[in-house]
Amino acid sequence: MIAHLHGTVTRHSPGEATVDVGGVGYRVLVPPDVWEQLEEGATAKLWISTFVREDRFDLFGFLSPLSRTLFEELLGIPGIGPRTALEICSVPRSLIGMAIREKDASPLTSIKGIGKKTAEKLLVELKSLAEKLPALFMGTDAGAVYVAMDPDAVAALEALGYDAPTITHALKSLPADLASTEDRVAAALRSL
Repeated sequence: MIAHLHGTVTRHSPGEATVDVGGVGYRVLVPPDVWEQLEEGATAKLWISTFVREDRFDLFGFLSPLSRTLFEELLGIPGIGPRTALEICSVPRSLIGMAIREKDASPLTSIKGIGKKTAEKLLVELKSLAEKLPALFMGTDAGAVYVAMDPDAVAALEALGYDAPTITHALKSLPADLASTEDRVAAALRSL
């Protein structure tokens, strides 16, 4: 099993990169937020989760071992495959933590491939996971905390049809001096 790869990154279509390690290129699928952080031609270290089925052999890459652990735990939830788990990993953990604390599955419905019923089941599984491994949902990303503090802006952008990674990226890049939800939504829409 491959634990991590350290090498030169070539970005491909969103969510896919190649890591060249000693002349061997490894195709790695990454969450959208990780893909945005990877720089073309730069050296990076990705923590790898290997997914093997009779017809597949995929590598999934993350910037931290904690993110990799979250992905692997998500794969253990019934109905969650690797693509959906990857989408969930791109949502700030503090936002997921807020959903768990408030027992509100609505933030999870913005994740690609998750409807209302699946979100409600997922919330129960995530609550259990948070009790088992609380460190998974203790986000330190200031931008993620900022998004979690304005669920109304998240809900407004969801209603306009944007997905969770796009919303998170847009709201994280906003200046902190925006006072109202309306101002944040308007600024986010201008940036999209």
